[in-house]
Amino acid sequence: MLYYLLYPLHTKISFLNIFRYITFRTIYGGLTAFLICFILGPWVIKKLSKMHIGQFIQSDGPSSHLGKQGTPTMGGILILFSVGVSTLLWARMTNHYVGIILLTLIIFGMIGFIDDYLTQVKKRNMGLSAKVKFSIQIIAGLGISILIYNCPDFNTKLTIPFFRRFSPDLGIWYIGFSTFVIVATSNAVNLTDGLDGLAIGPIIIASVAYMLFAYVAGHAKIADYLRINHIASCGEIAVVCGSLAGAGLGFLWFNSHPAQIFMGDTGSIPLGAILGTIAVMSKQEILLIVVGGIFVIEALSVIIQVGYFKMSGGKRIFRMAPLHHHFELKGWPESKVIVRFWIIAITLALISLSTLKIR
Repeated sequence: MLYYLLYPLHTKISFLNIFRYITFRTIYGGLTAFLICFILGPWVIKKLSKMHIGQFIQSDGPSSHLGKQGTPTMGGILILFSVGVSTLLWARMTNHYVGIILLTLIIFGMIGFIDDYLTQVKKRNMGLSAKVKFSIQIIAGLGISILIYNCPDFNTKLTIPFFRRFSPDLGIWYIGFSTFVIVATSNAVNLTDGLDGLAIGPIIIASVAYMLFAYVAGHAKIADYLRINHIASCGEIAVVCGSLAGAGLGFLWFNSHPAQIFMGDTGSIPLGAILGTIAVMSKQEILLIVVGGIFVIEALSVIIQVGYFKMSGGKRIFRMAPLHHHFELKGWPESKVIVRFWIIAITLALISLSTLKIR
């Protein structure tokens, strides 16, 4: 919005020419999202508390979590609002990729909101059943993937890390692959959101990594120099990534241990879907396994635990899944688990960025 309001005036006020630069709008998009979260955070926490929308803690979880009972949840509304407003202000809304990301935010945000609403507001024992929620996510992911597939400058070639000349073209099958990436990332982030700040930290880190990926993919000269797929409209995604990172920092101010608010499914489900969508758009979909390594590890720990439990007749590999609970039960303080997972996330993000040169 600001781009269209202020940039046309640059012929009269030369300073306004700065609005043409993606880097400038990315930085201030992030700062705007951060300030929205930071300013509205106390009001949202107070409002959710008055509505008695508090986190329910299951008795079969770590005993140290019982003190979190009643902490305001559904804070994902704050993150999504901050990202949405900041993107509308600083991004070029005629960009089809930006529009699709905002659509992803709305659709998956509604899925998470309905799930939280049923459990937190209606006080049901469970929200949407796993089967129903997963089915809706697949349908939504399929729709988003079809929109991406039909974007004029999008190609269906995969970028394989460390291999410059190997880039298989999936053609129409890319839609199914993209759907898998979006839905899998959405659920992986949801599984990771179990400790104070554990999920939002890697989200911030991944957002910064993909901000760089999107920028270089949208820059013709840099993309040619690095020998990566050039997608002309992709650079604008960096503004969304900046807003996502900024909103994440603002939310972390209140979500850090001990948390004053939780994001709930309202935040984790759409944030994961947005991250998967951005990975697909920036043609770094395979690299998401590394960038979002924490999410992958957490999801795999659940799959392995459940699979082994069924095959062994009740035996377990981990003390509890997802993996962060395993370390808690081993005696690690919650803050130590969180910070160490963040360190791993930063390390993996740096490794992923190195692939731009190591090919």
